[in-house]
Amino acid sequence: GRLQGKGGLKPATAINVRHILCEKHSKALEALEKIKEGQSFNKVAQEYSEDKAKSGGSLGWMTRGSMVGAFQDVAFQLTPSTVDKPFTSDLVKTSFGYHIIMVEGRR
Repeated sequence: GRLQGKGGLKPATAINVRHILCEKHSKALEALEKIKEGQSFNKVAQEYSEDKAKSGGSLGWMTRGSMVGAFQDVAFQLTPSTVDKPFTSDLVKTSFGYHIIMVEGRR
């Protein structure tokens, strides 16, 4: 399965990460529902995200230490997936709002 425990992933120093950021909890929940219904991550990001919407939520390769704590903790634990079949986090709250995170690659 794709739901591997922490032991299933090799430690990574960088991840290729996408996110959807919504200031309002209700909007973030709506975006998460869309993904659960099978919409692609980048499409939902373009529609809902208040950050990086044009690039489908892509933040590109991020190294450890370059992200806010809660975001980083969750992002580094996610199993990589594709925008068409995203394996996302639940809502992650930071000072920016609520994030839905997915990871496309690890290195």
